[in-house]
Order: sequence, then structure tokens, then C-alpha cells
Amino acid sequence: MQEGEEGKMKSAAAFEWGDELPRLDGERIVLRQLRDSDAEDLFAIFGDDEVIRYWSSPAHESLDDSRDLILDTLRQFKARTMFEWCAALRDSDRMIGTCTLLNVDIAHRRAEIGYALNRGFWGRGYATEIVELVIAFAFGPLNLHRLEADVHPDNAGSFRLLEKQGFKREGYLRERWHHLGRIEDGVYLGLLRPEWLELKGK
Repeated sequence: MQEGEEGKMKSAAAFEWGDELPRLDGERIVLRQLRDSDAEDLFAIFGDDEVIRYWSSPAHESLDDSRDLILDTLRQFKARTMFEWCAALRDSDRMIGTCTLLNVDIAHRRAEIGYALNRGFWGRGYATEIVELVIAFAFGPLNLHRLEADVHPDNAGSFRLLEKQGFKREGYLRERWHHLGRIEDGVYLGLLRPEWLELKGK
């Protein structure tokens, strides 16, 4: 074993069995584990029909829905099947969004990325900062090789954001979602670690 490899292995093991999501620090944003106290801010996001317009699940109807989501994210993190961060403002710790790695498949080194942002913070570059932090974590400490995203065909904002990060459109999935009485299509995008490293000049 070369010098430094043992330390890397211990670090990976500490993450593997940790009780909380790792904190990811950005310039204006901190990504941290969701807390019970985030329920109202979470409801402001997922209770907004405009925010979840292109999601596959309906808007939250009450704070109880948001509290249940927090509990579910903790349960899935313990199972290592999903990593969902609270995106909070660095200066106030106020929650303004979420970012998620779901369908995590360590054996095949891939996961799907999803995100949501409080409508009052749209258009200020926060979503880009949030997504960049999670991609760096996925291709760094988590050692994934591929990220995927399933985007509604009309969601122009998500296409701009993801394609700026190097995601490529890979397939059009017809009538993939049954949502609020409608049948919706999806567009699948993918990003490979070597592509992202090249894009970022690493």
C-alpha cells in the first residue's frame, strides 16, 4: 500500500458508516442534512405548485407531508440508497432548496440527480452552485462514474442548468410519468466523470 492510501481508505470507511450526510460548503450555499426545524421551509418549496410543476409527485398539502419527507430522507440515507441535502444560505442557515442523489448504485457507480429551489430565489445562480457542489461530491468522495437526470420536455431551465454542467441528452422516454391525471414524457440525460473533469479543467 502506497503512502496516503491507508488514510484514504479510512476516510472512505468513515463516510460509509457515518450517521449524517457530509456537509458541502459553497460560496453562498451550504449543503447539510435536513432537520426537523426545516419543515416549514421545506413546505414552502414542495407546497408550491409552480416549483413542483415538472415533478412526478404532487405538492405537499400540509407540514406533515414535509415532516414525513424529512424522515424518509434520513431513512434512505441510512440505507445508502439516497442522499438528500438541505441547501441553506451560508450567512443565515435558511433553507432555500434541496439537492438529491437518488437511485444510488455503488456497484455500477451511478446515481440520478434531482433538485428544487424556493421560487423566491430563482434566477440568482443558486441552483447552479447547489448542483455543482453535489456533482463534485458524486465524482469525488463518492467515486461515481455516471450521473443521470430525468427532465420533463418543457423544463427549459433544467436543460440549461444541466447542459451547462456537461450533461448530454441521451433519450426521449414516451409517457413515462402518470402525474396529476396526466401522462407525461421524460428526457434522459447523462454525465460521465471524465467529461465533467475535462469541462472543469481538472
